[in-house]
Amino acid sequence: MGRPAKFSEDQILDAALAVTAEDGPAAATVGAIARRLGAPTGSIYHRFGSRDLLLATLWARCVRRFQEGFVTALAADDAESAALHTPRWCRSHPDEAAVLLLHRRQDLVAEWPDRFAALNRESVDALNAFAGRHPGLDRERLVFATVDVPYGAVRRHLLDRRPPPPAVDDLIVTACRAVLSEPAEDRLDGLRSVGQVGEDHFRA
Repeated sequence: MGRPAKFSEDQILDAALAVTAEDGPAAATVGAIARRLGAPTGSIYHRFGSRDLLLATLWARCVRRFQEGFVTALAADDAESAALHTPRWCRSHPDEAAVLLLHRRQDLVAEWPDRFAALNRESVDALNAFAGRHPGLDRERLVFATVDVPYGAVRRHLLDRRPPPPAVDDLIVTACRAVLSEPAEDRLDGLRSVGQVGEDHFRA
């Protein structure tokens, strides 16, 4: 029987997050993460196999943590709160929000399908369930209002390494109400192309 691991996966990921937040993703080498944690580099390679997989796993953990509040808001039938979850979470978790810019889900699925294929399942199920409870609501409009608009609104602020300002919330609410209040037959085909912006974190 082997010895239990001295450091858990979350501890390793916490160290990777700290290095990334302080010095940027390029500085998050296995050696730097090991030094931060006080662990031998071999133990990290044994757990993850490569730096790329370690950072991909960190990204996936950030996505899951972000999606928890989104799913909760949709389950409560509150589309506006679901939309506002994005800027609020980014302000409360700036280091993890910055990590979300590092990858796209489809790239990780192509590399490690067993690990990441089901990453967005709960969010997709929540969106489907919300649309099912509101048969007059077009699902594409729901995704645009609660996913694509908030993601687009915060992205440039995250790229500048600053939290989205409070004014973003008002703009998101205005857009959310406008998109969800229009009848389905008046929807614009353009929403389908613009709506690709935020799909990496939510769609199957």
